[in-house]
Amino acid sequence: MSVEHRPLMPEVISVTELNTRVKELFLKTPALNDIWVSGEISGLRKYPSGYYFVLKDAGSEIHAVMFNSARMRMDFEPQENMKVRSFGNIGMYVPKGTYQFIVEVMEKSGLGDRYIAFEALKKRLGEEGLFDASHKRKLPPYPRRIGVVTSQSGAVIHDIIMTSASRFTADIILAPAKVQGDGAAESIVEGIRILNQADVDVIIVGRGGGSIEDLWAFNEEIVARAIYNSKVPIVSAVGHETDFTIADFVADVRAPTPTGAAAIILRDKTEIGSEIDSLSARLIKAMQSDLQFKSHSFEILDSKLDLKAATEELNLYSMHLDELMRTADHYIKTKMTEAKGRFSTADVRLRPSKALEDIDSLRRMVEVSLDRLRLGSMSTLENRKTLMDGIKERPDRAIISKIQDLDSRLEKDSKMLDGLNPLNVLTRGYSMITSQDGKVLTAIDDIDVGASVTIHMRDGEADAKITNKEKRK
Repeated sequence: MSVEHRPLMPEVISVTELNTRVKELFLKTPALNDIWVSGEISGLRKYPSGYYFVLKDAGSEIHAVMFNSARMRMDFEPQENMKVRSFGNIGMYVPKGTYQFIVEVMEKSGLGDRYIAFEALKKRLGEEGLFDASHKRKLPPYPRRIGVVTSQSGAVIHDIIMTSASRFTADIILAPAKVQGDGAAESIVEGIRILNQADVDVIIVGRGGGSIEDLWAFNEEIVARAIYNSKVPIVSAVGHETDFTIADFVADVRAPTPTGAAAIILRDKTEIGSEIDSLSARLIKAMQSDLQFKSHSFEILDSKLDLKAATEELNLYSMHLDELMRTADHYIKTKMTEAKGRFSTADVRLRPSKALEDIDSLRRMVEVSLDRLRLGSMSTLENRKTLMDGIKERPDRAIISKIQDLDSRLEKDSKMLDGLNPLNVLTRGYSMITSQDGKVLTAIDDIDVGASVTIHMRDGEADAKITNKEKRK
């Protein structure tokens, strides 16, 4: 009896089992455990469980993770582009089928070349003034055309278009450009140049996130200067919110993400609607307030045009006018009384007899003064004759001055008396009327019909008799 031999079926395992075997293989291989690896940190991300990043050198890179248990043993924070030495093991993440270096200990060994170049360029351009706030321009409130410099096939342009759909309407113009790798910087510069000639209102320059190598085109000097020299305001939207490039520092505005750039440039339709509603409400309120004011003014004018009200107001003005007339009449009477009193005083002084008496009195005073002066002078000369012998050649200036002063005063007084003399007034065509007893007559009431009066003129007097009189009103 023969036995039939069938070939054995090959072993079939699941993907999970395969990845598990690889993980076990890594654990059992001494060359992959407890090893030191040097490299530069790139693409650093922090999560609740720890740090995830890439360790790289000039020729290769590997994903790495450092959990919080290992982080607690460090005395520094890992930084992008930092050169480090890391101690750990190669591990397999079974669900994803990826292997990574699990860091247990990390030591700093210096800064990466890219980071050093970044800081040097940042310092130099900052000193030149490319980052100055005075150069940064404001974005237009309602742009009509937005230019975008980014990859044609990337998610950036799609995100910008989707975001703009729910916001204020504007045309999106794409200038396709390489955003990574060789020639990317030159391509970005060309995109900025084209859009400056395309009559756009604002330009977005950006790309999605990545490592420092992925974003390096936006750290190139030619890109920084193209942004600075742009005639159109530029919004930089490179990478994620934690990524910073030279382009971010030079741009007029930095957006945390490309989607955020569209949100910054284009206002939300709802927000605009609310603002329009608010302005409309303010306009209506202002119009209502103005209407109320005009209505109130009209009512005032209408009340003034009312016949009864106008009559009452006219009566008030009439009463006020009467009061003013009474006041004016009292004022005139008061002034006339004062003038009459002053005239009476002047009349007394101007009477011829009184004036002549004043003149004689003044002349007697002058003569007495002159006599005293002469007698005093003579007495003084006699008494001091002995003293004057030694100084005969000197004139008696004091006496001469005194005599001159008295002569001057005498002449002045004489002129004053002549001016007060009423007879001098008659030489200018005037006349003066006196009663029989010499009283100067100045008012019509002082004269009676039939009375005799004397008219004094420049060169004589004439007697007259009053036959009629009439008082002016």
